[in-house]
Amino acid sequence: MFFRGRFLNTFSLFIIPLLCSMSGCSTLKGSKPILPIKKYEKMIVGRFDADYVGTTNCLAACHAHDRLRKYFDASTMGAQLKKESGLPLVDCESCHGPGSLAIKGLTRKLVEENAKKGIKTTCDYKTLIDLKALPAPAQSLICLKCHTANATFNLHNWNASIHAVNGVSCFDCHTVHKSPDLKVRPIDTGRLCFRCHQTTQVEFSLPSHHPLNEGRVFCTDCHDPHGGSSAMLLRKKSIKATCVQCHPEKRGPFVFEHADVAADCMNCHTPHGSVNNNLLVARQPFLCLQCHVGHRINSPAGGGKASAAIGSAFYSKCTDCHSGIHGTDTPSYSGQGRFTQ
Repeated sequence: MFFRGRFLNTFSLFIIPLLCSMSGCSTLKGSKPILPIKKYEKMIVGRFDADYVGTTNCLAACHAHDRLRKYFDASTMGAQLKKESGLPLVDCESCHGPGSLAIKGLTRKLVEENAKKGIKTTCDYKTLIDLKALPAPAQSLICLKCHTANATFNLHNWNASIHAVNGVSCFDCHTVHKSPDLKVRPIDTGRLCFRCHQTTQVEFSLPSHHPLNEGRVFCTDCHDPHGGSSAMLLRKKSIKATCVQCHPEKRGPFVFEHADVAADCMNCHTPHGSVNNNLLVARQPFLCLQCHVGHRINSPAGGGKASAAIGSAFYSKCTDCHSGIHGTDTPSYSGQGRFTQ
């Protein structure tokens, strides 16, 4: 009883806090209950006692947002403010809600008087929609009001995507006021994705890895962050179809194919990084021995009784002999298609 009591005390003092700290990491991004869509729509309507006044009136007297306005005017969304563009109207109030209460009492005269006193005049932004305080689905809904009705067809999959389900919003990746180009540059996707996918970041630092850190491939080459019908947010319908975009020589079909592994490259390779050469999930020959029976290299045919010259020789790397491991159209010298060409 004494030892059991000491064990329980030790468990409660050390093990339980450790488990709690570990579980805390897994809840950085976690699934949360999804409310009915009408609940989110009410969050982004804005104040019912406010009226729409237009961007020109919003920014006529206040100069606090001049820099943001320049960025917005130069952006693709800012271009839609021009009537001749023929595009749906997008302005400040499309996202921030009606602004009559925010600029109530603001005049050019007041702004000039405050400027002489060294006072910076700003609008009453508390009457606008508090975008940062909105739950992720409501934040995304602000963008989806327009972006599901235009040519960005892939955003139709957003609400069912793994990112949306785990509380990621458009705001986590896109900053509307940051610069004229609202899209994330491919070279910046790694840094952006690694904020959540830290395990993947470590994999790209292993000795054998796809050259993402070197700027030669990008996350979006393989994955569609907005969702889709394929597993793991892949842009193509299968893993092999994704891989052969860059490795077309592995596409096939071949006369002699590597049977069950031909359809799934991840049976042998890990996609991001590995301690083994060629992104292998295990070193040779141990990778091959998971499916194939080992043999001695005692004879020209690779088997049989030991000869005097190489009586007990074993191979250490299967691909030294079986070089056409993904498939080949040329039979081996034995005529049995052993991928030796």
